[in-house]
Amino acid sequence: MKKIMIILLLGQLLYIPTISKAAVIDSSKPYSYKEYQQDVWLLKSKYKDRLQLETIGTSEYGRKLYAIHLGSGKKNILMIGSHHGREWITSLLLMNMVENYASSSNLNKELADVSIWFVPMLNPDGVTIQQGEIDKFPFFAKRNIKKMNEGSTDFSKWKSNGLGIDLNRQYSAGWDELYYASKRPSYKNYKGHQPFEAKEVKAIVEFTEKIKPSIAISYHSSGQEIYWQYKNGEYTERDRKIAEKISAATGYKLGVPDEDAIGAGYTDWFIDKYKLPALTIEICPLIEETNPPLHTFPEEWKRNKEIPKILIQEVKKLEEAHKK
Repeated sequence: MKKIMIILLLGQLLYIPTISKAAVIDSSKPYSYKEYQQDVWLLKSKYKDRLQLETIGTSEYGRKLYAIHLGSGKKNILMIGSHHGREWITSLLLMNMVENYASSSNLNKELADVSIWFVPMLNPDGVTIQQGEIDKFPFFAKRNIKKMNEGSTDFSKWKSNGLGIDLNRQYSAGWDELYYASKRPSYKNYKGHQPFEAKEVKAIVEFTEKIKPSIAISYHSSGQEIYWQYKNGEYTERDRKIAEKISAATGYKLGVPDEDAIGAGYTDWFIDKYKLPALTIEICPLIEETNPPLHTFPEEWKRNKEIPKILIQEVKKLEEAHKK
C-alpha cells in the first residue's frame, strides 16, 4: 500500500498540465463588458506566459480598458475594437483572434519578430448602454443617458461613450472641420468640445504613442468595407497594396472616401501623425442604427481569421523596406 501511495504522489508531482482545448470565448450570445472582463482573465489564467495583459486606462464610468499582448517581437501591430457601443461584435472578433493565437502551437514562431496588441473593447460604457444595462450607471447618469437617447428607453442605436461623445470623432486629424456632427452630447456623432477629450481616446492615443505600432487596425461594423485613405501622400501606393491584400482575404470592398470626408477618426489620426498604414475594417453586412445580428458572426470570423498573419508579413516588409 505504501509503495502505491508513493507512486501516486510521484505521479502528481511529475504531472505537467496541458492547455485545455475547450474554447473560452463563447460566440453564441451578445458580448457584454462583463463577459469580456471575465474572458480576459480566463485567457490570462489559461495561457499564462503566452499572453500579457495591461490596463491602459478606464472609461468615463470606471470600466477598465485592457490591452492584450501576444508575441516577443519588437515591432508591433495594434488592433482595436468597439470604438462604438453598438459595434461590440468587433470585440468578439478580436477576442477570438486572441484565443486563436494564444492556443496555437506556432505562437512563438509566428510572433518571434512581430508582436500583436489587441484592445478589444475601447468603449465599454457605450457597449453597456447599447445592451440596455442602464441600471449599472449612477442615478443622474441614467437620466442624462436617456436624454441623450432622445428620451427613448431603447438604446440599441447607441454609438457614443457614457458622456455622449462619439469616440471616433475625437481625433485631431480633421476635427476642426467636422461641422456636420451633433452640436451636443448624443447617442451618436457628437465630437466633443476638443480633440482627445474623452478618457477612452486619451488612453488609446497614449498607448499608441507608447508602443509605436507599424500598422494599426480599427474594427467597426457594418458594411463589409475597408477604409485606408487619409492624406497618405507619397505612401499611397504602399498603403493601397496592403488594403488590397486585406480586401482579397476578407472579400470586403475597398472604400472610397466621400469628397467631403474630413477625418477625425482613429485611423485618420494615425496615418496623419505616423505616416504609416492604418485601416478601418467594417465587418458584417450593412445594417442601420443597431448592432449586427449575431448569426452573421461565423461568416465574419471566417473572413477575418487570417488577417493577423497577413499583417505580420506586411510589417516585416515595411521593416525590410526601411533598411534599404
